[in-house]
Parts: sequence; C-alpha cells; structure tokens
Amino acid sequence: MIDPNPPLMQHYGALVRKSTEAKQAKSFSDQNHHPVVDACDLPLIDLNGLKSCNEKERLACTAAICKAASEWGFFQVVNHGISHELLSNMREEQVKLFAEPFERKVTCGLLNNPYRWGTPTATRSNHFSWSEAFHIPLTMISEAPCWGEFSSLREAINEFAPAMLEVSSLLASILAQNLGYPKDAVEKLCDAGTCFLRLNHYPCCPKSKDQIFGLVPHTDTDFLTILYQDQVGGLQLMKDSKWVAVKPNPDALIVNIGDLFQAWSNDEYKSVEHKVVANDKMERYSIAYFLCPSYSTIINGCNGPSVYRKFTFGEYRHQIQEDVKKIGHKIGLSRFLL
Repeated sequence: MIDPNPPLMQHYGALVRKSTEAKQAKSFSDQNHHPVVDACDLPLIDLNGLKSCNEKERLACTAAICKAASEWGFFQVVNHGISHELLSNMREEQVKLFAEPFERKVTCGLLNNPYRWGTPTATRSNHFSWSEAFHIPLTMISEAPCWGEFSSLREAINEFAPAMLEVSSLLASILAQNLGYPKDAVEKLCDAGTCFLRLNHYPCCPKSKDQIFGLVPHTDTDFLTILYQDQVGGLQLMKDSKWVAVKPNPDALIVNIGDLFQAWSNDEYKSVEHKVVANDKMERYSIAYFLCPSYSTIINGCNGPSVYRKFTFGEYRHQIQEDVKKIGHKIGLSRFLL
C-alpha cells in the first residue's frame, strides 16, 4: 500500500542529526522554558444568548465574548449555527483528500498547489512541524477548473466557508463594537474573497514521546480564526506563562484572536501563542478559517495613542515572510511597536 504521508521522519531526522541539535533534541521542555499544565476547558460561550429576548442575557453573552478575547485570546462557542451534517461532510472530504498518495498531493495541481508539509525553512528541529496542510484562498472556490476531480470537496467548501464567515463576522462585529467601532467595521474589511481555509492533517509521530511539534508555536496572522478540530487533542496555548492543553469539545468550535485584532484593539484583545503537539497513536485533523482583510488594509490602533505604528496587512505578511527566511521563525507584532 502506498503511504499517503509526506517523508516527515526523513526531514526531521536530518535536523536532529546536526551537531548543534544533539542536546536540544533531548530536552523539548527546555526549548520554550514554559511548563505544561493539565488540560483545561476554554471559556465556553453559548451563542444562543445573542438571540435571547432578555436584554440582560444578550449583554451577558457579548460581555463573555469580549472578556474571553481580553483574558484568554481563545474561547469556545456552541450553538454556532453550523450543522453537524455540514461539519461531518467537510471532515469526510478532508480525510479523503489527505488519503491521496503523497506524490499526487504534491503534483495534482489542486487550487494552484496550496499543498505544504513539514517546514521547508527549518534549520532546527524545534522549528519543524510534523504535519501537512492545504492552505486555500477562498477567492478560488468558485473556479471549477482549479479543483479537477475533487469536485465533491469543492461543493463541501462552498457550503462550509460561508457558514464559517457568518460565525466569524458575528463575533468580529461584537468585538469591534466593544472597541467603539461601527458594527460592520470588520465586515467591510473582510469578505469571502479575502479569507483563507486551511485543511490540516497531523500524521502519527513515532517520536512523539520526545514531544515533537505538530505545529510550531505561533500566533495567527489575521483578525480572527475559527477552528473545527477532531477529538484527538494536542492543541496547547500559552496562559499565564504556562502551556495549557485544550480539552476537545465535540459540540464546540474554537475561536482565537489574531495579530490584527490585537493591534487594532491596542492590546485590549490578545493574540496568544499556541501550538500542536504530535501524537504517536492517533492522527489528527482540523480545519481553520482565517478572517483576513485585503492586503491594502491599514491596521491602526483605537482608543488613544497607538501601541503599534500603522501598517498594511500586506506589509505585515511580507515582514513575517522575511523573518522566516532569515531567522527561521515569525517575530510578529513586536516588529511594529512604537
């Protein structure tokens, strides 16, 4: 049987064998200098509260969203309006896609080759991600020729992406109003054509007892991310200088604040560092929806003197790409501090 997974061990092993890696490979926990605490439940918000006839309940729900964005940078939402059938269908199509032979995923030309695996720029093992993904610009979902024989995947995404946009736009409008912006401020900047969908697959990792990254520690380069994950676990986030393992909830979507919202809010909302730890027994699947503006959008802080200088989304993305090329990892917002 042809192995559908990319040659992750081959590339990871080459990094570990470098002489400067010998000690680092033995002590994953020292790489970040932050202890890992037990699994926890993220703030859980029932979005039905926004539809309540009781004004106090509606206000309590919006307050809970804003509090979670400020204190955690992460939260979960239930009763989000996306059906179980739609989520299940999207997952089935995702699993089928990643089951294709590795060589075919690399060469199939799906959506002009958004397939990626591992970390091509990694020079150290703790910069390497044990995963593969399709990073899909949603401008392309209407272009049938880009999908080839993956027409059922296209149909699933055509339903899934607008549903995720609706949830993310709702949450973004609440967070924007809390900052004093008009209700539709983010909606005017982000639409279906500027957002991205990332289909993630984390194959089983035989060396996961060494705590290999499925996805290296990072923050998200967007306004808001909505994550639909399976029940395997592995997602961890930074809270109070400790890595917190997130308990999967089968009924919830995970929401996290991105760098742009942190800058836009003058640090009122937190874009929190997070990672995925590989699993030696079970593969993991997740789908992330990134609420992004156009590259020309200017990001400027609100409510008083700005913490960060003005920048465009395109400028921010370019700086990240340059940092990754030069030093192997993203620096992010600290590059733009005043």
